[in-house]
Amino acid sequence: MSTVVVYVHGLWQRGAESHWLRHRLAQDLGAETRTFSYPSVAGDARQNARSLMETLRDIRADTLHLVGHSLGGLVILKLFENGDGVSLPPGRIVLLGSPLRGSRTAHRVARLPCGRKILGQGVREELLSNADRCWRKERELGAIAGNLSIGLGRLVGSHESPSDGTVFVDETLLTGMSQHLVLRESHFGLPFSAEVARQTGLFLSTGQFSR
Repeated sequence: MSTVVVYVHGLWQRGAESHWLRHRLAQDLGAETRTFSYPSVAGDARQNARSLMETLRDIRADTLHLVGHSLGGLVILKLFENGDGVSLPPGRIVLLGSPLRGSRTAHRVARLPCGRKILGQGVREELLSNADRCWRKERELGAIAGNLSIGLGRLVGSHESPSDGTVFVDETLLTGMSQHLVLRESHFGLPFSAEVARQTGLFLSTGQFSR
């Protein structure tokens, strides 16, 4: 049976940062891995989700897993919110440092000169509103948060509670998700972490993180 893992990158990235993570997942799961690249600054959130669906629709696999880092996790959620995910092959989802309940850091950056332009349209739509999301359990979903506070948030004063330096741990929680795990990682370090790769592989294969 064929297994494919698709990685969706975050803001200001293109997917190359996922090389080591995808290599580890390919080994652990015996899977083919791919990246989905999208215009993270200029793109409209709904259109990015539609483009992701077009890419996924062309993949032939018995099992299709999705991994999203930061904003990429919201693109994945948007796909399911649009109602498109039901037609995909079965699989699981892991989100890495994705701000699922808005972003206090994004609000602070948006108040800076040109801040809203720097963040881009997708962030303005998805992170500057306090969306009351919940997961409808179309498939098992796990989230990994970091609590090593090194990153953009420190520069704009976002350090009043545990965070990965950009996204607060409490912003990575989502009603209806299967599991949530906090690791000693920074936001931009999540895709490079050996432990994140190990835990992601465990959840994709078993539906459980190792505690």
